[in-house]
Amino acid sequence: MQHDIGLIGLAVMGQNLVLNMANHGYSVAVYNRTTQTMEDFVGGLKDEPADKVGEGTADRIGGYESLEEFVASLKRPRRVMVMVKAGAPVDAVIDQLKPLMEPGDIFIDGGNSDFHDTNRRSKELRDAGFLFIGTGVSGGEEGALKGPSIMPGGHQEAWPHVKEILQSISAKVEDGTPCCEWVGEDGAGHYVKMVHNGIEYGDMQLICEAYFILKHALGLTNDELHAVFKEWNEGDLESYLIEITRDIFTVKDAETGNFLVDMILDTAKQKGTGKWMSQHALDLGVPTTLITEAVYARCLSGQKDARVRASQVLGGPDGRFEGDRQEFIDDVKQALYASKLVSYAQGYVQLDAAAAEFGWKLNNGNIALLWRGGCIIRSRFLGDIKAAFEKNADLENLLLDGFFKQAIDTAQPSWRRVVTAAVQFGLPAPGIGAALSYYDGYRRDRLPANLLQAQRDYFGAHTYERTDKPRGETFHTDWIRERSL
Repeated sequence: MQHDIGLIGLAVMGQNLVLNMANHGYSVAVYNRTTQTMEDFVGGLKDEPADKVGEGTADRIGGYESLEEFVASLKRPRRVMVMVKAGAPVDAVIDQLKPLMEPGDIFIDGGNSDFHDTNRRSKELRDAGFLFIGTGVSGGEEGALKGPSIMPGGHQEAWPHVKEILQSISAKVEDGTPCCEWVGEDGAGHYVKMVHNGIEYGDMQLICEAYFILKHALGLTNDELHAVFKEWNEGDLESYLIEITRDIFTVKDAETGNFLVDMILDTAKQKGTGKWMSQHALDLGVPTTLITEAVYARCLSGQKDARVRASQVLGGPDGRFEGDRQEFIDDVKQALYASKLVSYAQGYVQLDAAAAEFGWKLNNGNIALLWRGGCIIRSRFLGDIKAAFEKNADLENLLLDGFFKQAIDTAQPSWRRVVTAAVQFGLPAPGIGAALSYYDGYRRDRLPANLLQAQRDYFGAHTYERTDKPRGETFHTDWIRERSL
């Protein structure tokens, strides 16, 4: 059998992508370094009823014990999707494949690769005569099986050879449009996935802060929190993350009968993509503050033992909100919504800066469409983001769009009350607070950096610009000689 595409790496994501492809009528060759994993997967499919894995699905999947057999089974140009751990393992697989493949064959890296690696691989494989696509895939295990968001970038001449397959297996929005479209050159696809993951970090942190404020400032029970998030998911905040948060508050531990969420240790882990986004924001000089605070919040959560010790020593306010409970819940909702808008605005500012840095031609409206289905950050207002960029493809910041400006104007009083309440009650809200601080900084035509530049010039002769002179002209003052006291 000559297969349409091959996939290497049969962890759960890889297996589910294979099933997705086969369910859409494509013939798939599979290979795994541990042969037993491949044999268990392929053999297990033949034992499953057709109504569970799909009619004819098992017959469209072929397993191979050697890379030579695997490559020989593929139609030309060969299309090989690599789903192994990011970093050196991806390079190792590519190095093993190159002697077996021919110029014009296509490598597809579908893992969570660092875009720097994707940029490098793009050049190396082009120089060797191969075509390469680095694509973000979002949606977790369920998305991989039922339809993920797919963000492909790399060599554009490879896109026509994989477009039909990737768009077929991707999630679809209401009108059937696939959540998969060409993103841009070299590492652009993995960069967009990195920004997606960074926004995911921000969204999750903001939701957790809203939960913490409602739980401790109002004393809401898990049943009450379920009702709040259920209502929120039926309005402007409708999203996958709000939906699953709603459901979490209903689950009880089978052993103790207690709500499971209350029994989970408050230490959060991370895989690194949020950190990558924050690190590159610093390289680009863009203020992706909210997502960076979300990363730091996870780091602080990891210092559990230190926090327990500190809680026995350090004091602070610990009160409860005494006003109208429903009004406060509505305030938290508005603060969460406004902060989420800031998170996306910062993400797109960073995308624009990266596009300018690397010469990518990104379509911001299409990127919003990619995230409308299948992925973790899918939400109602991504359609509004796409509409904003359709009105103005060169929109400098989402907050300047009429729709989002009005949304922020409406939310501002609530947003400020929630930040104030969090401070008064001693409840940490680094994400919501960072979002409001960014907004207040961005909307002001003058910031205190004039004093900062004076300080730098005083101690290090770093020079400064003047308000009454053209931009670019720099000046230095001998501050010690000029001081009057």
